[in-house]
Amino acid sequence: MDVDRDRDPAGRARNARPRDALGRPLPRGAVGEERAPEGVLRTPDQALAEAQQLLDAGRPFHAHEVLEDAWKSAPDPERQLWRGLAQLAVGLTHVARGNDRGAERLLERGAGNVAAYADAPPHGIDVAGLVAWGRALAAAPPSSRDAAALAPRLRTG
Repeated sequence: MDVDRDRDPAGRARNARPRDALGRPLPRGAVGEERAPEGVLRTPDQALAEAQQLLDAGRPFHAHEVLEDAWKSAPDPERQLWRGLAQLAVGLTHVARGNDRGAERLLERGAGNVAAYADAPPHGIDVAGLVAWGRALAAAPPSSRDAAALAPRLRTG
């Protein structure tokens, strides 16, 4: 085991540098955002509600962490849906960071993964709305992308 590498309590490699609100590493010793705990099991309703609150608060990086936990614990038939939702949140994170190529790729990839569930959207997820949102944002000129004003609605109604 590489003793110079940062590790979490379980021994997994994990960069201990503080992070800003968009998940970018800050210099060691800087004050950063508290990281979301990994591996939290939530019901789909809890995951969607928490992710929506984070998106609405302008914290797409943190929303992606919640959605990634749901993806990793989802039953096989829903794994691509949750993966796509996480990718859409990361795409929005890249919009906020000004990484236009990364944003376009992740938004398209996320929309594609979510689109597969259009015929029978589970958990009240607005599949059609999210696909349209992701593809429109990916196609929008970078100068018109305002991440703070662009949080999608995860559910219908």
